[in-house]
Amino acid sequence: MSFRRVFVQSLFALTALAAGPVLAQTQPAEAPAAPAQAAQAQAEVHTGPLFGDAKAGESKAAACGACHGMDGNPTDKQYPKLAGQNEAYIARQISLFKSQKRQNPIMMGFAATQSDQDMHDIGAYFASKASLPGVADDKLLDRGQALYRGGDSTLGVPACMACHGPDGRGMAGAGYPQLAGQWADYVVAKLTEWKGGTTWGDDAQAKIMPEIAKRLSDADIAALASYVEGLHTAGAVAAAK
Repeated sequence: MSFRRVFVQSLFALTALAAGPVLAQTQPAEAPAAPAQAAQAQAEVHTGPLFGDAKAGESKAAACGACHGMDGNPTDKQYPKLAGQNEAYIARQISLFKSQKRQNPIMMGFAATQSDQDMHDIGAYFASKASLPGVADDKLLDRGQALYRGGDSTLGVPACMACHGPDGRGMAGAGYPQLAGQWADYVVAKLTEWKGGTTWGDDAQAKIMPEIAKRLSDADIAALASYVEGLHTAGAVAAAK
């Protein structure tokens, strides 16, 4: 091998060795994920359904007591009873307030700081309480019962119990709320809002009640709301005593 060839090969080798550290220094290192961002990303990923913890929800629901009563049975009839309401329904409503799809200044402010787990914990707490039974107006009983039990085919109104159950306890798995014992004043207010076109969301489930309510007269709404307030099971009466 000639001296010239050996010299050229040695020069290439030295150049490569010298370039190595330079390349290593110029390659940008991949920045590690910020701890806060990583924690947030992990918090937003749910691997399965959330389940509420009633014990944890007790302290989280303390702020709710001012309007809804500490046990979910308010004295002011403008606020709904939450006692006995199913967990999934309560969690869904808080999430609707948080997303501002359901409007209420007080509830929107409260919901803004709640995580999905908080919502379910609060729901579980109130679900563990018993709703105090109310009393229906005898003069409105027949019409209210007819609508709740059988609906009105001439109006295109289905029986309320088809979704809310014969005892008014609702169907948690399907997302239908408990109605039994709910204040008539509150039910009238919500049915009237739905009749006027108010919706609580934009999915198919949110459009069910506005479609039904617009077919009811004011008298029908009053009768149905009164019947719902008086609807209760024997167990609810025993719990009230």
